[in-house]
Amino acid sequence: MGQALDVHRFHFAFTITFHYLFPQLTMGLALLLVYLKTKALATGDEHYNRAARFWARIFGINFALGVVTGIPMEFQFGTNWAAFSKAAGGVIGQTLAMEGVFSFFLESSFLGLFLFGEKSLGRVGHWCSAFLVFLGSWLSGYFIVATDAWMQHPAGYRLRPGGEMELSSFWGLLLNKWALWQYAHNMLGAVQTGCFVMAAVGAFYLLTKRDENYGRTFVRTGVLVGTIAALLQLFPTGDVQGKMIAYNQPATLAAMEGLFESQQGAPLAILGQPDVEKRRLDNPLEVPNVLSFLTYREWRADVKGLSEFPETDWPDQIPLLYYSYHVMVGLGTIFIAVMVAAAILLWRGRLYLSRGMLWILMICVPLPYIANTAGWMTAELGRQPWLIYGLMRTAEGVSPRVAAGNAWFTLIGFMGMYAVLAVLWLFLIYREIRQGPEPGGNGRGDLAAATV
Repeated sequence: MGQALDVHRFHFAFTITFHYLFPQLTMGLALLLVYLKTKALATGDEHYNRAARFWARIFGINFALGVVTGIPMEFQFGTNWAAFSKAAGGVIGQTLAMEGVFSFFLESSFLGLFLFGEKSLGRVGHWCSAFLVFLGSWLSGYFIVATDAWMQHPAGYRLRPGGEMELSSFWGLLLNKWALWQYAHNMLGAVQTGCFVMAAVGAFYLLTKRDENYGRTFVRTGVLVGTIAALLQLFPTGDVQGKMIAYNQPATLAAMEGLFESQQGAPLAILGQPDVEKRRLDNPLEVPNVLSFLTYREWRADVKGLSEFPETDWPDQIPLLYYSYHVMVGLGTIFIAVMVAAAILLWRGRLYLSRGMLWILMICVPLPYIANTAGWMTAELGRQPWLIYGLMRTAEGVSPRVAAGNAWFTLIGFMGMYAVLAVLWLFLIYREIRQGPEPGGNGRGDLAAATV
């Protein structure tokens, strides 16, 4: 960690990992808020309006923390990654500017109306404000993902004589195939975070026998939407994302799977420990031929191993990449199992009384956060040693005049401030959950809603 490059990388990894704890929940809740407001508009049941107000308060807290932790990252492009910003700013500046000017202001403006303007807007107007918050939130996600996708798979640019990159096709940048599938995969992960959090709060209310009508609504909403999201996360979005890596970043695929030698009928590694020095996977638990089939739809297809590529083009953190990928996939499999099992119990009318499943839903709360973090680590570690794949190496993008000690100074400062913010966030969320959807009420709610 003594080298400036390592500190700059760790600095950005820390700030963006902490920051993304908040947007993934706001993007997931944005969809669920529209669902609740739609139910309120369609049924006229005030229960759903109160449920939406409860989650809007949690959304607002999360949104505020996301803004506070997101702003420093914009500055880090200039302070820690000046060479990258100078070279690629003509391209990525487009999407980053649109994220701030269009989607952020759309989301924040209508969030204010949604939180404080319900009586003035009326039922339909309030639903529209919820939808525009959702639209702004998801547009924001798209512009950020499009920026990262360009770094993974550059498109719509041209090189200037000085080596700098400029935009040649606006739509080539925005409609980059990599961006479309990465965005779908990412947003489904955010939806799962929202669904597990909502279902967990509902399970808590049911287990503690308070606000049980809201508990049933939260569990039902989280499980139904979460089941769909978990299945779509696997196929088609995860499947296509894997194929794009195989065709465009084959060394990344080999590192993710711990495949050091090319094989026909390559196995899928379920478990194992990559030994980079000896170029092997220790103690492997493998399923024969499956990697070849999943990648190329042929059981005996040849999958290239890391030995086919120069070591200078290998990802530089192969063990961490391997484990991040397998944590993501393993948790994704668990999500499918949990949500499908909960959906079956819901269909049979037994979920609300199944204490075991309610406990599972509640305990699973941190897992989507871990899975989303592991997914982003897989994407970013897999792109190494490139900052812009095939165009600029990571070592070429740092700020040449910012020493390791300078970066450590600001990183330690961020760690201290973010620790305080984390405690504040936990306190505010705890307070909202403790107060419940009806602060000062008896927790009984509407009789009609209690029968849903």
